[in-house]
Amino acid sequence: MPPPNTPEPTAPEPKRRIRAVHTAATVTVYQAYSPGIGLPAARDGRFPAHWKRDRTTWIKPSFLWMMYRCGWATKEGQETVLAVEIDRAGFEWALEHACLAHYERGLHPDRASWQRLLKHSPARVQWDPERDLQLRPLPYRSLQLGLNGEAARRYADEWTVSITDLTPLVRRIHGHLRDGEPEAARRLLPEERPYPVAGGLPPHLGG
Repeated sequence: MPPPNTPEPTAPEPKRRIRAVHTAATVTVYQAYSPGIGLPAARDGRFPAHWKRDRTTWIKPSFLWMMYRCGWATKEGQETVLAVEIDRAGFEWALEHACLAHYERGLHPDRASWQRLLKHSPARVQWDPERDLQLRPLPYRSLQLGLNGEAARRYADEWTVSITDLTPLVRRIHGHLRDGEPEAARRLLPEERPYPVAGGLPPHLGG
C-alpha cells in the first residue's frame, strides 16, 4: 500500500491525442491570418467573402502548436491569431471523413490506395509534435486538421459559432516569456483537455 497522501501516478501521454478547449457543444481551434482577413473575421464573427473557400485551410486545436507555427504572431501573414469556436458535430464529421496526410504502412493497403483516398477526402490529418511553453517539441503529438472542398465551405459557413481575436493575449504571454516570467505566461494559456472522440480515435487516423 502506498503511504497516505501519495499522489496517484500520472498516466503517460499517448503518442497521438486530440487536446482542445471544448464544451458540450463546441470545440475551439486556432488559425493565424493577416489583419486583412483576421480582423474582419473577428469583428463579424464569420469569415469574410474574400476568404478563399476553395483552398485547404488548416485548423489547430493546440494553442502552443499554433504559436510555434506563427511565431507568437510575428510571422508575415500570420499577425492576427484567431480562436474559432466550431460545432462539435462538424468537427467530428471532418474527423470521420479525413485521411492521414501521409502514407502509413500497415494502415493503408499500399501507397497508390492512400493517394486515391487522399485525393477524394474533404479533410486530412497531420500529427505534429506538441510544443512546450518555449515551443520545443514534446515526445507526443497533437492534431492538425486540413479542410478542403466541402469541409472548408462547411467550416466557414455552417460550423463556425464564434471567432475571437486572441492577438492581445498572445502578445501578453509572449511578453511574459521575454521578461523571464514563464509561470505568469503559463497561467494565461487556454485550458486544453483531452477531446472525447466517441469510440476513441478512429483507426483510419492512426488511432
